[in-house]
Amino acid sequence: MHDGVLAGKRAIVTGGGRGLGRALALALAESGADVALAARSSEGIERVATEIKERGRCALSVPTDVTETADVERLIERTLHELGGLDILVNNSGAIHVAPLLETNPEDWNRVVLTNLFGTYTCMRAAGRHLAKQGSGKIINVASNLAFKGRSHLSAYAASKAAIVSLTRTAAVEWARYGVQANAVAPGHVETDMNADVRSDTQLYEKVVGQVPARRMALPEEIGPLVVYLASSASDFMTGEVLVIDGGEIVG
Repeated sequence: MHDGVLAGKRAIVTGGGRGLGRALALALAESGADVALAARSSEGIERVATEIKERGRCALSVPTDVTETADVERLIERTLHELGGLDILVNNSGAIHVAPLLETNPEDWNRVVLTNLFGTYTCMRAAGRHLAKQGSGKIINVASNLAFKGRSHLSAYAASKAAIVSLTRTAAVEWARYGVQANAVAPGHVETDMNADVRSDTQLYEKVVGQVPARRMALPEEIGPLVVYLASSASDFMTGEVLVIDGGEIVG
């Protein structure tokens, strides 16, 4: 099977073993891409790799800590060697800590920022070297609508996602001359393991989605088509953009 807008393309999805990362990886595969999956734990990415292979695409699972540069370099090398190249990088790995700013300790703050921001940087730098030399490529970073609005108890998460927006724009300016586009998606509430406790509490869930004009959370599968667009040639003249997909939350 070689049809689809991403036919012949090779992608990496970090945090690809569950939730949003799984949905993005499957969307890329269903559009024709072969996919390398990265996450700290091998269990989830091996399961998603099987799902991708069932869709007729090649898949590679590479246990990776995105905060370790040696791990990231190995991820890139294995992708190049075993999938035959690299065209698309989706930075989805993330961590979250819920606490009031005054009660946030440095260890939790650093863990969130290290995973979200430094992890994105390490993957962008490693993949970007190859893409720049190749003369083409797509970087898609997963930010958040919290890069643009305040929400209590999520200071480290929101700050790291705002920084990812700035990093995306910087890379876009630097790498446009190489034919490499860097963009970001900024979801709002998405139904994942991270908010399972919210969704299990009817009263709390209604309070949360009451702030969203669409009155619900997104399904992970609803973010996939947007990432496929950014990974495809249809977005070749778009770079440095951040596409918010949040049911109208930040404009409502």
